[in-house]
Amino acid sequence: MTEMTLVEAVNSALAYELDADDNVIVLGEDIGVNGGVFRATVGLQERFGEQRVLDTPLAETLIAGVAVGMAAQGLRPIVEIQFMGFIYSTIDQILNHASRLRNRSHGRLTCPLVLRAPFGGGIHAPEHHSESTEAIFAHIPGLRVVIPSSPARAYGLLLAAIRDPDPVVFLEPKRIYRLVKQDVVDNGEALPLDTCYILREGADVTLVSWGGSLHETQLAANALAVDGVDAEVIDVVTLKPLDVQTILDSVAKTGRCVVVHEAARTAGFGAEIAAQLAEHGLLNLYAPVRRVTGYDTVMPLYKLEGYYLPSVEQIIAAVREVLEFG
Repeated sequence: MTEMTLVEAVNSALAYELDADDNVIVLGEDIGVNGGVFRATVGLQERFGEQRVLDTPLAETLIAGVAVGMAAQGLRPIVEIQFMGFIYSTIDQILNHASRLRNRSHGRLTCPLVLRAPFGGGIHAPEHHSESTEAIFAHIPGLRVVIPSSPARAYGLLLAAIRDPDPVVFLEPKRIYRLVKQDVVDNGEALPLDTCYILREGADVTLVSWGGSLHETQLAANALAVDGVDAEVIDVVTLKPLDVQTILDSVAKTGRCVVVHEAARTAGFGAEIAAQLAEHGLLNLYAPVRRVTGYDTVMPLYKLEGYYLPSVEQIIAAVREVLEFG
């Protein structure tokens, strides 16, 4: 067991799969010699060679297209896009080809491809480097969308994503890359996809979040506990397909729900969770579902970045609002 940060856990999972499966290929911009912009792939090219860990041109469309071809022919490519703001060039290949390959070939072909990208704000980055547009990919049939929130979760979920026979968009919240360290057993044991994790049991309100925003959500739950409010905290982990039942079961117990994410509010993934609760859990709700989100604007530069991101105070205020009902 080794103490790791989230980015170190990603590196360990990549190394484990490269060692265990000769079909695993890692490719992206500056991931080989330089070890990636956040050093997620540091040391991998030295260990596994240039044929397994490939530095590519600065051409995201090309990278994604090559990876789709690799996956269709039996390899397991893991693509790194340096920042989520650069990921949009891949959408043609990911939407029109990767996500449809199984359906198009009547199951004859699969596309075991992982598209990794650091995402979200909180590191004082310039424009195009702080995107949080996970809902775009969650809307595409045929894709899994996975977002880890801790080192152990990153390790186990990335292993599962690499081994999955279908394409997975794996988004890594960069502002918590090195926020905490956690004991991780580097034994190749994957965690299950398509399931939510209950991080904290509670009876008064359900707090639902994912990625970097879970940090503030858990701090809010701790602060609320001091005032006698018992909050249950759920880490969504896999946005698509969504484990709705875990959220419904929690709200059946608490009667109230607050969803927290840093993506823009309109058509953010929190709206899907609210809709699922309205459709399947309305009679268990004592109050409307409340969302604490980013704003419908481009992520601002660093002077206003802290204002844009959901805060502990905003989450607590939303909980107070839903507690006023019933």
